[in-house]
Amino acid sequence: MRTQIELFFIALGFFTRLPVPGWVEFAPEKLGQAARFLPWVGWIVGLISALVYGLAVQVLPVDLAVVLAMAAGIRTTGAFHEDGWADTCDGLGGGWNRAQILAIMKDSRIGSYGTIGLVLMLLAKYLALVDLGAEQDYPVIAALLVAHPLSRLTAVSLMAVLDYARSDDSAKSATVARRPTLAELGIATLGGILPLLLLNPVEAFLVLVLAAVVGVLAMRTFALRLGGYTGDCLGATQQVAEMIIYLGLLGAWNFT
Repeated sequence: MRTQIELFFIALGFFTRLPVPGWVEFAPEKLGQAARFLPWVGWIVGLISALVYGLAVQVLPVDLAVVLAMAAGIRTTGAFHEDGWADTCDGLGGGWNRAQILAIMKDSRIGSYGTIGLVLMLLAKYLALVDLGAEQDYPVIAALLVAHPLSRLTAVSLMAVLDYARSDDSAKSATVARRPTLAELGIATLGGILPLLLLNPVEAFLVLVLAAVVGVLAMRTFALRLGGYTGDCLGATQQVAEMIIYLGLLGAWNFT
């Protein structure tokens, strides 16, 4: 049990800016095993975002409360996944072959594709959450608590079927890049789907299907363009899945 707790804190320390206990030992082999807890880290990010929204909406309009909730989530992760999305947009948009794409994605500077992709992504999530909170607070809170873990499970699924695309060890996610075992995938899956209990069966099934579609499309895209995945690809997949979950819940709640 102590080992699992340590792995969780390693994942928390790597994927967020939150402090972890001093006894936690960060080692490359442990970091690779800690990826199983990425959806569980999503619980923490979702809880922080939902808490900020729930408090802010008591005294502020919904749109401002959503901005604060999104800002809290981004601050918690250090824009870790948003950065991956921007780099992936730049790489896939500006690169003609695998080598060019990987080189562009590794560049710390953001280009036109990344800037436009990041703005549109944040805008889509903002508008979806604002519309979800137009009449009640619960839809936004439930969406945040569901989307953060499930979208991270979608990212972990890539690690289970694709190889790591970079041959060097200089990438910051190289130490995490290993195929999860069946048991590790089970831990990740449990963390990703448990929050679906906050939804009714139709809503839960809908967002689960949408997340799976995002995962399949991401796998196909990265396999064809890169022959595998990078850390940026995982971040991009998480961002797209999170946004699609918000849109799916918005459609479901508007329809009912």
